[in-house]
Amino acid sequence: MKNSEKTHNNKRLIIDDTLVCRLIAAQFSQWKDLSVRPVANGGWDNRTFHLGDQMLVRMPSAADYAAQVEKEHRWLPTLAPLLPLPIPEPLAMGEPAEGYPWKWSIYRWLEGNTIASTPIANLDNFAIDLVQFFLALHRIDPTGGHLPGPHNFYRGGALATYDNETRQAIAVLKGKIDADVATKIWETALATTWHHSPVWVHGDMSAGNLLVKEGRLSAVIDFGGLAIGDPACDLAIAWTLFREKSREVFRSRLPLDADTWARGRAWTLWKALIVAAGLTETNQVETEQCWHTIREVLADYNNAIK
Repeated sequence: MKNSEKTHNNKRLIIDDTLVCRLIAAQFSQWKDLSVRPVANGGWDNRTFHLGDQMLVRMPSAADYAAQVEKEHRWLPTLAPLLPLPIPEPLAMGEPAEGYPWKWSIYRWLEGNTIASTPIANLDNFAIDLVQFFLALHRIDPTGGHLPGPHNFYRGGALATYDNETRQAIAVLKGKIDADVATKIWETALATTWHHSPVWVHGDMSAGNLLVKEGRLSAVIDFGGLAIGDPACDLAIAWTLFREKSREVFRSRLPLDADTWARGRAWTLWKALIVAAGLTETNQVETEQCWHTIREVLADYNNAIK
């Protein structure tokens, strides 16, 4: 049994398969006889469990993520038919019970493996497939969508939200990174603004949220960061996954201006900096990735200004 423990009201909250079995039996008796087992590499913000072979249970691990449940149930069925790739399909929403304090979700299982465990046949083609997903997402009517806020950690909103945190991280890392270049990247981006109508943003476009089958992009998952706003936050994948050639393939096919790319670079740098500086608690994958991301962002910026 794989346990996840979080503090709730001064008590240790254990999110495990035993809890999930109790919740399923009490609230969805039609599925009470199905097996429950943790999903390998099941995420950080939410704990995920297989429910039989065709479904998964997704449990917010802290109050910060609980508001995302109803948002996903509201919007994913609307977005799904308009996108070129499968996204999670909500099947049922559970209620707080059995000592678990938040709403939770049951989704249909999506086939595929994360990038970390599956090789990509051609990174250039992968970039093109992801661009097609973004183009479709940005065309969807944003009316009624959630604006950036605490529910998605302000993804799609103003970089200035994280100005103090970013400068603190740069100060902590001075001597380990080129602090002058990092500051220049950040301040250049802060001076720009998204002047267009808001578009849908995924909010956490990372390698762990992209599924692969037979070497190709097969699905996009984890829409907890969903909002409408500035798409710059979703561009982080350009530096966290793609390299020089595939990054240029990705960049050249997205109709976004230089200022938006500057903000995308800054969003990427912010997250990597706070992880490297130890200002945020995160998962092992992000911890291992942050230094590589910082090097990619700084090198890409230096090449761009030559």
